Amino acid sequence: MINITYSRHGDYLLPDIVLSEPPQEEVEPLTKYGLLRRSYLKKHKPVIYNSMLLSERLYPHLREIQKEANVQLERMMNLYCTYDPPPCKATDNLAWAAHMEALKHSVEEIIFAELIYS
Repeated sequence: MINITYSRHGDYLLPDIVLSEPPQEEVEPLTKYGLLRRSYLKKHKPVIYNSMLLSERLYPHLREIQKEANVQLERMMNLYCTYDPPPCKATDNLAWAAHMEALKHSVEEIIFAELIYS
């Protein structure tokens, strides 16, 4: 049997639930893909979100998703650039930027469908 302690807050007794702090060297801030995944879970899958949060599996999961998303982004951008090479950056900077942005948008759609919103 687990002994749970409570604290009084006004007229309510709330359980004293504290998540353990990860070691400082393991803490890395969540970036775009980790934050998007967290937002998706929180809005569309609240039971999974709360379960992972309370079992302390949420942030390792989010860091894994953002790491995998960054690896896929890099790998797929290189692959897309070999099949559809961008214009020369030195001679046509704006066309190069537009081309790379279009490629990144295409790759991110795949990443969102496979990793973030699944």
